[in-house]
Amino acid sequence: MLHTYRKTATIQAEQFDGSEKMIKKYDIGKHEMDGDAWFDLYTVEGAMEIVKGDWIVSCESGTWFIPDKVFRKTYERCD
Repeated sequence: MLHTYRKTATIQAEQFDGSEKMIKKYDIGKHEMDGDAWFDLYTVEGAMEIVKGDWIVSCESGTWFIPDKVFRKTYERCD
């Protein structure tokens, strides 16, 4: 039988803005070529490309990111 489910866990997340402060805080790799920049966040699954606007989530098991569109559909601010 099909049922409806809701995520109930709370998380702490910070939206990536490309700043040097966040790059240092999360040990993000910054790469540049021909005036373009891209970023790698080192997660529990290895290096993953992250873009400005993605959400960085950290917990005891590690760090990962959630694209903004998915984050806004999945989580509701509660503070």
